[in-house]
Amino acid sequence: MHYSLLLTNPEPAQGDVSPEMMASFQSAFDRYAKALVDAGVLVSIHILQPSSSATTVTLRGGDDQVRHGPAVDAPEQLSGIFVIDVVDDDAALTWAKECPGAQYGSVEIRPAALVFANGEWVSG
Repeated sequence: MHYSLLLTNPEPAQGDVSPEMMASFQSAFDRYAKALVDAGVLVSIHILQPSSSATTVTLRGGDDQVRHGPAVDAPEQLSGIFVIDVVDDDAALTWAKECPGAQYGSVEIRPAALVFANGEWVSG
């Protein structure tokens, strides 16, 4: 079953994270990614640009509206997505607890309802 681990955290301002802290975070995420690969559960990882780089599109009444910025202006923003393929909720929870992002933000576990694979929709 596919699960998305959605990482959210307060976005730091320019200069809030020292080069040493950044190197430490990168090292922790490298180890985490390697553990996911070694366990054979990693589908993909997407570390996102800051929310200021987002563009939000809505279609209402046939009119498209394009706005620069995130869909929701909130103190915490989506910063990354880890997609894993594990047997059940408990396994997904175990991997979420290992995620370094949980130390300074939160990790939401979301099971996939459907997955598009090999040209067709299948259960998550």
